[in-house]
Amino acid sequence: MPLFSPYRQWRPTPLLMGSTLLTLAAPVALAANPDWWPWVLAAIAAANAVMTFAGLWPRCDWVGPNWTHLPAAAAERGMVALTIDDGPDPAVTPAVLDLLDRYGAKATFFCIGERAERYPALCREIAARGHAVENHTMRHRHNFALLLLGGYLAELQAAQDALTAITGTRPRFFRAPAGLRNPLLDPVLGRLGLRLASWTRRGYDTVEKNPQAVLAKLLKGLQAGDILLLHDGSAARTASGRPVILEALQPLLEAIAAAGLRPATLREALAASDP
Repeated sequence: MPLFSPYRQWRPTPLLMGSTLLTLAAPVALAANPDWWPWVLAAIAAANAVMTFAGLWPRCDWVGPNWTHLPAAAAERGMVALTIDDGPDPAVTPAVLDLLDRYGAKATFFCIGERAERYPALCREIAARGHAVENHTMRHRHNFALLLLGGYLAELQAAQDALTAITGTRPRFFRAPAGLRNPLLDPVLGRLGLRLASWTRRGYDTVEKNPQAVLAKLLKGLQAGDILLLHDGSAARTASGRPVILEALQPLLEAIAAAGLRPATLREALAASDP
């Protein structure tokens, strides 16, 4: 299949189109008047700086569609999304699943392909308990934002294949490592039929060791349609050595219930928004 034969039709954003047109126009401008080179160079540099900023701002949609909140139809039904990244982790994920079961809550687990292959039974357990397993790359590369088309396609396709083989369900959502990417990601998402999802708010529970601080960040301004981010993999530990997510998740679920909201998967929110 050609790279640009997407399941979701890819369309460049206005920022990408403007940057491309500016780059193409630069030689014409210089041919017309070589003395304009400082202004042309400055314009190209500014456009590239904006593009870089947009890719390194996790909640930005200037370089492609990006879920930072659930669709309006899902919010109207009182849905919020708990999203849990970087697993599965046999030291943390089973306890997370038990807590979710206790409160009848469903979550979206953005799993790393390599970790899913290492713990396939645990990955299948996530799906068997009614949660969604989605794509968080194959290797969670720290240089993910610097990859080109081929690199993005290899990382995402490998994770798609691994997670599909393990759970029997093909992921429909993708989250970039730390939310960082560049404009070349969106056409690859289109080809693979994936939607980019970041978050409304995160608890920074990979570095914050105080569960109350994590909880306060997640609950600040809590409302229907929020997408909340926690981690079962790479979880910070409290002073007693307990994963922070296990201390923060129960009061978070209680606060969500007290607010009359319902944790749902991103897939459920997407289905609620379909005509």
